[in-house]
Amino acid sequence: MALTNPAEPQPIVDSWEMPVSRRGTPTWEMAIQFPIQGEWTEEQYLNLDTNRLVEFQNGVLEFLPMPGPAHFRLSRFLIDALRSFVESRKLGEVFWAPYSVRTGPSCFREPDLGFLATDRIPNDNTPPEGADLVIEIVSAGTSHRRRDLQEKRTEYAAAAIPEYWIVDPEFKTITVLVLEGNKYAVHGEFKPGTLATSRLLSGFEVDVKACLDSAKVHDE
Repeated sequence: MALTNPAEPQPIVDSWEMPVSRRGTPTWEMAIQFPIQGEWTEEQYLNLDTNRLVEFQNGVLEFLPMPGPAHFRLSRFLIDALRSFVESRKLGEVFWAPYSVRTGPSCFREPDLGFLATDRIPNDNTPPEGADLVIEIVSAGTSHRRRDLQEKRTEYAAAAIPEYWIVDPEFKTITVLVLEGNKYAVHGEFKPGTLATSRLLSGFEVDVKACLDSAKVHDE
């Protein structure tokens, strides 16, 4: 009987016995038809056909929480405000999730919304290289807050995205970060009663109270 060379990488399936799916369990037999985490390629990620929000980091798929009604209302308010400003001046295009932007080699994010100047817009269906301005609405939960406040701050700066807005419903703030060198500096931390302003888009401003209030259900 031939002996296995321990120095050779062994198939992962040899190290565990695949469970058989039953009613009420994941469909394990379907799952093994896809790459394991860490081995997804860019092409496989970009060809995903799903209604989930999925980001890509060095072969690993990151599944984001599906936004609830409050998140959706905030996003709609900001999309309307940004589109009105950008389109009336013919500055470029506004995009919103799910829309992937490349933030590095084998790295793609799906910001809640953002702005692409005309010269950055791809001529085909490939994701753009970064963006000119991105906005994230912070989701509740420690891991989600860390992603938006720390991980994406570092990653967006490394991708040379000039401006990053963080809308934080929990702490009732809109923080505008601007790129200085290879790191972000705080342009302003705006609270209800003030107008959040952009350095990149001169004249663009958002009423913080109106923005945060848009998340609520209003009587007709």
